[in-house]
Amino acid sequence: MREFLKRLPKAELHLHIEGTLEPELMFRLAERNAIQLPYADVNEAKAAYRFEDLQSFLDLYYQGMNVLRGEEDFFDLALDYLERAHRDGVVHVELSFDPQAHLTRGVGLDLQIGGLTRAMSEAERNWGISSRLIMSFLRDRSPQEALQTLKMATPFLDRLAAVGLDSAERDNPPGRFAEVFAQARQLGLARIAHAGEEGPADYIREALDRLQVCRIDHGVRCLEDSALVKELRQRRIPLTVCPLSNVHLKVVDAMREHPLPRLLEAGLTLTLNSDDPAYFGGGVLENYLACQEAFGWGENTFIDLAENAIQAAFVDEKRRRVLLERLSECAMDAPES
Repeated sequence: MREFLKRLPKAELHLHIEGTLEPELMFRLAERNAIQLPYADVNEAKAAYRFEDLQSFLDLYYQGMNVLRGEEDFFDLALDYLERAHRDGVVHVELSFDPQAHLTRGVGLDLQIGGLTRAMSEAERNWGISSRLIMSFLRDRSPQEALQTLKMATPFLDRLAAVGLDSAERDNPPGRFAEVFAQARQLGLARIAHAGEEGPADYIREALDRLQVCRIDHGVRCLEDSALVKELRQRRIPLTVCPLSNVHLKVVDAMREHPLPRLLEAGLTLTLNSDDPAYFGGGVLENYLACQEAFGWGENTFIDLAENAIQAAFVDEKRRRVLLERLSECAMDAPES
């Protein structure tokens, strides 16, 4: 099954590029930029990658990204991840980045986007991976700052596929950001938002109604509201679920307790993703493998999940057809479930 899942052409839709920063690269970038890390070595840094909840993770997440100072750092970060993704059979990636977390450190938007998009182009040349860039707003900062960030991004709109909303969900309802999402819509950008991870099911509905999102990141708490589940099913709103992340951040206590089987039984449009793979136990392939081990799913279930991700991706129809053809070829070669 591992070989089949590795071969399966997978699209990663929920991926924070800052969350791909492996300790080894963190130390290399720290040395490049003459930054003193609070860890003696790589092993001590890895030992710190244990979290009690979302906020304890975010504290380390923002500390780690301090090593990202120049365009070359963002290039190295993205290319390092994309090479690993290629080895895991990923064919399309949608990279979210948090510009505000870098702007507040004096790192310009041109450096961030320049480095990331150069790596994305090189990965396409080297390995045939298509990718899109999503600019996420930090929901624990002010809506006014988000509006200013969107204004600053105007010269780079041709390199952005969508805007998102991430960071600490608890007590930060998505409706606060209705104005910036309305402006993003006017600029022709797609909209997605984290909702229903730590926050309640009401946040999912709020993201749908007030932000007019086309995808929900996480969304696992939708099961608390049967009417919401019905709406998500009828509208075929994709949920970008991150199972290993949910375990590491104590959204669920163990993989076998994850609501993914119930979400599938409810007829929802699900995709599997890694969220922050450096911190949460591995990339999208490891998430597929963890689900297979926990739930005993066969090849057909994973083929359906992979198709959902391709259908939900921000790609043109020509690229979508290519990816679906590759998936079909892989499905034909699948062993009997």
